[in-house]
Amino acid sequence: MSLDPAAWNNAETLEARELVRIGLESFDGDVAIASSFGAEDVVLIDLAAATDIPFRVFTLDTDFLFPETYALIDTIESRYGISVERCRASLAPNEQALVHGEALWSSDPDRCCAIRKVEPLQQKLRTLRAWITGIRRDQAPSRASAKKIEWDEKFNLWKFNPIADWTSERVWDYVRAHAVPYNVLHDRNYPSIGCTWCTRPVAPGEDPRAGRWAGFNKTECGLHKE
Repeated sequence: MSLDPAAWNNAETLEARELVRIGLESFDGDVAIASSFGAEDVVLIDLAAATDIPFRVFTLDTDFLFPETYALIDTIESRYGISVERCRASLAPNEQALVHGEALWSSDPDRCCAIRKVEPLQQKLRTLRAWITGIRRDQAPSRASAKKIEWDEKFNLWKFNPIADWTSERVWDYVRAHAVPYNVLHDRNYPSIGCTWCTRPVAPGEDPRAGRWAGFNKTECGLHKE
């Protein structure tokens, strides 16, 4: 199915669950939820489960995720009866070290992200006609213009951002109201959670994404338009 952008002029007025439902129905099995298993992403999974439509979830397993993240993936799979599709880099961590040197994340984090995140994402998205993400406009300036439904020119497919207009408070209100499982690192001052090497807790008053790639002029890993 191909979509005419003009048909989605009212997308901004639709609620998140309706947008998830539209995405799942419009593209059948050729759409998937991209999940790093942050608070926004588990909300999307719960919204998808509420539609009673079969849905797919994939994650970019960099091999450097926190143990708490891997534990949450297991919990989500059990609760929702799904099997999360894990996308990995073509290079294992030891192979990456041999080719690019030890601790690439500390010398060239952009290259590390390209190998372990962007390239596996490109491969996955080539098999899909649409993807659903948990990005929010107030997370970063690079996400401020995100539409709820848009054509993703970077990866050449449709992109649904059902909670683009949600605040962090609204996300957490939903998590608590629906008892959605979430990463316990959020309770330890990790508002944004990525790889172990490139994520730290944030101090009171810091930007929520200050804990990502601290010390580098970098706020995105290249998965979304910058």
